[in-house]
Amino acid sequence: MHNSEAPSAIVLSERELEIVNLIAEGLTNQQIADQLEIKKRTVDNHISNILNKTRTDNRVSLVRWALVWGKVCLDNVNCCLLPTKEAGIKQ
Repeated sequence: MHNSEAPSAIVLSERELEIVNLIAEGLTNQQIADQLEIKKRTVDNHISNILNKTRTDNRVSLVRWALVWGKVCLDNVNCCLLPTKEAGIKQ
């Protein structure tokens, strides 16, 4: 992982954050596509964009980045850092 940019400077859309969470859950691109009812190619494009935005090299480094910066909640790790839609906080 070679991302030195502050997390506040990296803006992921709600859909991108949703995909990051599904990646962190261990879903494949096809499983993500099925769950979100979109084409696998669309998932592939989202993941490519996410990797570019976060300057991560692969899914593992992306999940590591997301955990470090509180973008995902896994097994009650980092859960208190995640803002809610109700709070009106944009990521």
